[in-house]
Amino acid sequence: MWQSGQQSNDLEAPMWMVYLTIPLGSGLMCFRFLQVAWSFYRTGELPHHDMAGVEGVEADPVHPAPVTPSQVVRDERSPLGWILMLLPVLIVAICFAHAGHLITLPQGVRVAIVFALLLSLMLTGMPISIALGLTVLSFMFTLTDVRTESVALKLFTGIENFEIMAIPFFILAGNFLTHGGVARRMITFATSLVGHWYGGLALSGVVACALFAAISGSSPATVVAIGSVILPAMVAQGFPKRFGAGVITTSGSLGILIPPSIPMVLYAVSTNSSVGKLFIAGIVPGLALASLLGATTFYRAWRNDYPRMPKATFLERLDAFRKSIWGILLIVIVIGGIYSGLFTPTEAAAVSAVYAFIVAVFIYKDLRLRDVPRVLLSSANLSAMLLYIITNAVLFSFLMTYENVPQALAQWMIDQGLGWIGFLLLVNLLLLMAGNVMEPSSIILIMAPILFPVAIKLGIDPIHFGILMTVNMEVGLCHPPVGLNLYVASGIAKMGITELTVAVWPWLLTMLGFLVVVTYWPGLSLWLPRLLGM
Repeated sequence: MWQSGQQSNDLEAPMWMVYLTIPLGSGLMCFRFLQVAWSFYRTGELPHHDMAGVEGVEADPVHPAPVTPSQVVRDERSPLGWILMLLPVLIVAICFAHAGHLITLPQGVRVAIVFALLLSLMLTGMPISIALGLTVLSFMFTLTDVRTESVALKLFTGIENFEIMAIPFFILAGNFLTHGGVARRMITFATSLVGHWYGGLALSGVVACALFAAISGSSPATVVAIGSVILPAMVAQGFPKRFGAGVITTSGSLGILIPPSIPMVLYAVSTNSSVGKLFIAGIVPGLALASLLGATTFYRAWRNDYPRMPKATFLERLDAFRKSIWGILLIVIVIGGIYSGLFTPTEAAAVSAVYAFIVAVFIYKDLRLRDVPRVLLSSANLSAMLLYIITNAVLFSFLMTYENVPQALAQWMIDQGLGWIGFLLLVNLLLLMAGNVMEPSSIILIMAPILFPVAIKLGIDPIHFGILMTVNMEVGLCHPPVGLNLYVASGIAKMGITELTVAVWPWLLTMLGFLVVVTYWPGLSLWLPRLLGM
């Protein structure tokens, strides 16, 4: 292979390099697990991660997020810590016993062991990308007879996808806009429209989140950009901090439903769906959820007689719109460009990144050129993390498909007489439970390839199913223990996670009610794409 001169089709990488990824990746991931084990042996601590920083955005560098229970140092070598460390070792030992023909595991047990290993590795504090990679390797070498060469090729061909290139560009555009003063101008424009209603500044936050969501593609970035400006202003105007934090935490979740949306791109990559059609399908549900969150905010503000602002004049509204027009134009460029066929979603992402750079640096001038490398590095860190998760998730779905897991699941549900209504109910429950232990990108990349074939076999529209999964991810962003929006908002509001969890409940209940509507009313998601002939 070294001397054959063969190359992979698209990347034109030497084939020896393709095959080298398996042993090299295996060694590095095993080293990472040994590093965690050695650290626990010496200190008694399992690693924790700053959830506010997962999305590559800075919540508040001056005032870090409050310490959460998961960040409290564990007792020296506690029994629970030993159990968490030894459990994945025990599961891997069972896998090797099967490989050595000491025991025989039925297919159902093998699949259950795979998910148990993934969960046990995550409980040790391992990053989801490493935990997923070690699970895939253990399954590949011990529980299946798939050829290593096939896995190595799938590692490359699985990420040779044009749509994947949209992810780093949308991340970069969102970071430029977060640091570039666009959010502040959007808040001013939103306040001029609805500031005179009950809870005017809070309603402005909902509107501003919806506008910023349409240009960022990331929920935590939306919480940072809007919350860091509007939360201090709300507290100064007399709003309870809990009320303001609840509004922004949940409204920020619109960042992944209103297009562009990074989770939608991940779903499209996982299921070979149309990114453009998903973007268009997310518009109506996104606006509907924004309206419901606004209605919840208005009702609570009216009931508690929260402050209102003077009504803006027509000239004040016109001036606010003029100042925010450069950010709003990006919505037209991305959505209009995709629908008109001027460019693909990936090209739209690249255009939005360049446009956001020009607006932030040369038009608004709120981002200095010397700060651009920091934004680029932040975007690169997040992009690398997501691409590594995608790579391992592609291998995971490949091995699951090789073992006929999705097909067997679909057949079992049909044999049980479980129609699309019962299936979607189970999907919602499964995704909401997964939201307790994983962040949205990982859930979509792991669950979508398994659930998607079942949905198709039951006659569920793939675009409707994608919007349903995205709304589930929105809910997961707003509840503990790994709700990213909660951690980001806690850093801005300087509130503990427990207090913030209580604060978001009124809006979270609204989101759960909306999830039921989206689940059983496909027309809400599919009306606009059908109207536009997509």
